[in-house]
Amino acid sequence: MIVGVPKETAAGERRVALVPDSVKRLVAGGVTVRVQRGAGVEAGYSDEAYGAAGAELVSDERAIWEADVVLTVQPPPAAALDRLREGAVLIGMLQPLTNRELVSELARRKVTSFALEALPRITRAQPMDALSSQSTVAGYKAVLLAAAALPKFFPMLVTAAGTLTPAKVLVLGAGVAGLQAIATARRLGAVVQAFDVRPAVKEQVESLGAQFLAVDTAGLEAEGAGGYAKELSEEQHRRELELLAQHVPQVDVVISTALIPGRPAPLLITEEMVQSMKMGSVIVDLAAEAGGNCQLTKAGSEIVAHGVRIIGPVNLASTMPFHASQMYSRNISSFLLHLLKDGKVHLDFEDEITAGTCITHAGEVVHAGAKSLVTARS
Repeated sequence: MIVGVPKETAAGERRVALVPDSVKRLVAGGVTVRVQRGAGVEAGYSDEAYGAAGAELVSDERAIWEADVVLTVQPPPAAALDRLREGAVLIGMLQPLTNRELVSELARRKVTSFALEALPRITRAQPMDALSSQSTVAGYKAVLLAAAALPKFFPMLVTAAGTLTPAKVLVLGAGVAGLQAIATARRLGAVVQAFDVRPAVKEQVESLGAQFLAVDTAGLEAEGAGGYAKELSEEQHRRELELLAQHVPQVDVVISTALIPGRPAPLLITEEMVQSMKMGSVIVDLAAEAGGNCQLTKAGSEIVAHGVRIIGPVNLASTMPFHASQMYSRNISSFLLHLLKDGKVHLDFEDEITAGTCITHAGEVVHAGAKSLVTARS
């Protein structure tokens, strides 16, 4: 069986789907791995390292896309789809709930595709959880961006010129990115508060040394499938905004990470809240690509509004491509090995992991969410 690893071509993408250590692991299992020359260079992995790990290095990208299995980070470009053969397997972060054209085309070409974003959150799937690994990178880097933009120190400093008080940071959303942001801000010496609609995360937040802010969710199930936050009712959302309006003006930095799978990001920071913040405060909105948690966020841009710097990064994990690729490579190679039996892809749709992540197969869209997207717009 031949596995192809292309060089990513999306704007700003510096990660690579497999690093040499994972190549070595797959080759040891009897898999032939073809890597496009230069695929790992921007992430810090040389062609020589891939060759030493047992990969076949090829310059012609057609040899990659014509492989039995193709591993990617981003969804494949339109030109590459023409080269995927019928019955091929594609694995990556395919954005199946928003990328209708790609899903339709993969089904038309009878490609069996798997989206790692759709991985069920169960214990045995943890080594394959790319969303979590890349969110770890984003949560860490978001705090560094905030610290660089804030015109204050993060830690308390006692100096000959007087005592400098620590920065106050508010993290919205206590998923993987939020928890990493909390931990990073605390390591830098900030005083940290965190907000989440799910009471179950209170213990995790407090274990990292942050104060947990909770809105009254009596009678509401705030946690959906897989442990993600659910969309709130109008009344619950109103109470949520009231609580945040009390705390946002008191902090120097807001790191927002709140997302609902397949839906626009919830609005948590209104323009009025931004106006209430202190001059020089910073908002880093990790939900920018999904519309943003802040009403004023512009995806991919950094703006100043009402004296507040609002940063809307996109694809933040790609700005730390070495470790982001290392973790992603472990995720995707673990997933591939889960599919393999006797050196070939074996599709067991009775298996929760296989069934949950499969988007298209045998000419059909088989994932419920992706099927709804395609049907709704067709």
